[in-house]
Amino acid sequence: MKKQIGLLAVLAAGAVLSGCDLVVINPSGDIATQESQLIGYSTLLMLLVIVPVMLLTVFFAWHYRASNKKATYEPEWNHSISLEIVIWTLPLAIIITLAGLTWVATHRLNPYDPVTRIARDTPVPEGVEPLVVKVVAMDWKWLFIYPEEGVASINEMAAPVNRPIELQLTSTTVMNSFYIPALAGQIYAMPGMQTELNAVINEAGDYEGFSANYSGAGFSHMRFVFHGLDDAGFENWIDTVRQSKLELDRDTFVTLEQPSEKVPVTHYSNIDPELWDLAVNLCFEPSTLCHDDMMMVDALGGGGLEGLFMREQFADICTADDPVAFLSRIAEERKPQALAAHSNSQTSPSGL
Repeated sequence: MKKQIGLLAVLAAGAVLSGCDLVVINPSGDIATQESQLIGYSTLLMLLVIVPVMLLTVFFAWHYRASNKKATYEPEWNHSISLEIVIWTLPLAIIITLAGLTWVATHRLNPYDPVTRIARDTPVPEGVEPLVVKVVAMDWKWLFIYPEEGVASINEMAAPVNRPIELQLTSTTVMNSFYIPALAGQIYAMPGMQTELNAVINEAGDYEGFSANYSGAGFSHMRFVFHGLDDAGFENWIDTVRQSKLELDRDTFVTLEQPSEKVPVTHYSNIDPELWDLAVNLCFEPSTLCHDDMMMVDALGGGGLEGLFMREQFADICTADDPVAFLSRIAEERKPQALAAHSNSQTSPSGL
């Protein structure tokens, strides 16, 4: 009776699991499909070691049991050159093969490289430009900015099928992980930096996206929906977002950046074109010195009293209408000093 119950439990578990959608194994995007194939090849290669070891373990336990009088009993045996060759050669060959597969796939699937094909044997048509989506990870929500369409959304993303997608990612808080299993592998979004993920979705549908890196109390609710749409469906989605009366300016961005959980899908029909640069440089709050301005300060003298004065000057004009003109003037003032330093380096012994 117990054996029958156990068998029924196994069969029931198999029936339940057969209805699961293993999206990593059966994705809907070409990049994720290639990654799935790499996982499959790697698993099969590793099974070449695992399966024989498991079978031999069972065989030796059964064949050399105490009650088997036909088994050879050699308590003094401790070494075999032939066995050593088999034990080391096969795993070494598998490791070398795995290394080659991984090296080739890592370079072929570099997330920073533009997509060159829609699917196997289907290259990207000439003249087709990628859809640019700028992604900002916040506590605890995702902001998607469509600069070419002039719209933005919270916790909802859409893209047309069979068109390359160029995702540019950053974070306003801690490091996060952007992951749509059906589209491509995960990629980190880091504060003060911009990462990139190029991919393509091949099948229309609604897919789950989420954060794959713990980022605080609201991490488990940091999820969004990714819509794979045909061209007409994507245009309709953009038109729907444009009907929103909300605008995403700097003040709204600062408010939105504050920690919050379970944020509903929100659309913005008008966005400040400077928000992305402010987010990457972590200077979206007023009177905050941008990272690129700080790098300019370092290039023009760095620390010390002079550098402190320069930082104060840059902080004063961080939100000015034309900070570039100020930077140009400072650079021109420092140009004679830079030329003199360069001249001295050419005539000094260290410059010869």
